[in-house]
Amino acid sequence: MDFGISGKRALVCASSKGLGRGCAEALAANGVNLVMNARGVDALEATAAEIRAKHGVEVTTVAADVTTPEGQAAVLEAAGQVDILVTNAGGPPPGMWTDWDRDDFIAALDANMLTPIALIKALVPGMMERGWGRVVNITSQSVKAPLPILGLSNSARAGLTGYVAGTSRQVAEKGVTINNLLPGIHDTDRAKSLDSGVVAKTGVTMEQARANREATIPARRYGTSEEFGATCAFLCSAHAGFIVGQNLLHDGGGTNFTI
Repeated sequence: MDFGISGKRALVCASSKGLGRGCAEALAANGVNLVMNARGVDALEATAAEIRAKHGVEVTTVAADVTTPEGQAAVLEAAGQVDILVTNAGGPPPGMWTDWDRDDFIAALDANMLTPIALIKALVPGMMERGWGRVVNITSQSVKAPLPILGLSNSARAGLTGYVAGTSRQVAEKGVTINNLLPGIHDTDRAKSLDSGVVAKTGVTMEQARANREATIPARRYGTSEEFGATCAFLCSAHAGFIVGQNLLHDGGGTNFTI
């Protein structure tokens, strides 16, 4: 299927590896020119070079922490007018409700709620003026079914979800869609970090920790960044213009939820 987005320009945040890279790769495979952002210069430049060589698209890189005002300014200056925005930032650390203070919540809100909102506010008006745009926020399955040990993530991402619910319906008539893509466990550094926490707490091996988690997923495996990216690219495609303000689970059936 031709996604109808060849020649478009996309800003993909936190895209040097993991799910962000999967989204960047899938968009590039559909002819989309990229502005890629990540904090680490080496990984970002290596990934950008691979995507340029493989897909022949233009790739601009911005090494910056997009959760800071300075990082946002640098990314937005490099992005200019983009047709597609994919927001993404690493999730806060897991823990118990007694572990966190106000500063922990502020950091989580800055990374996983306020940063996407700032980028949406900066870039969506231009999309509206041009009559076409796509925004996909990478959030979490926890906005459908909160996870006890991810209280910081639950809180911040639920706030973004509420913002998108209202905003998406105010901009849709201008040809701009905003949706959220909700990953479960994928084979990324985030999964390794969570499994490592289980190892430290219980003393099981990494292999057993992973096997135990896979057993809770109906698909009986972790997701891949490639299939996640393909789903993101579809939401950014010309065929997804009637999908507005949705929260699409990408979790192998792990969230037992009907709506």
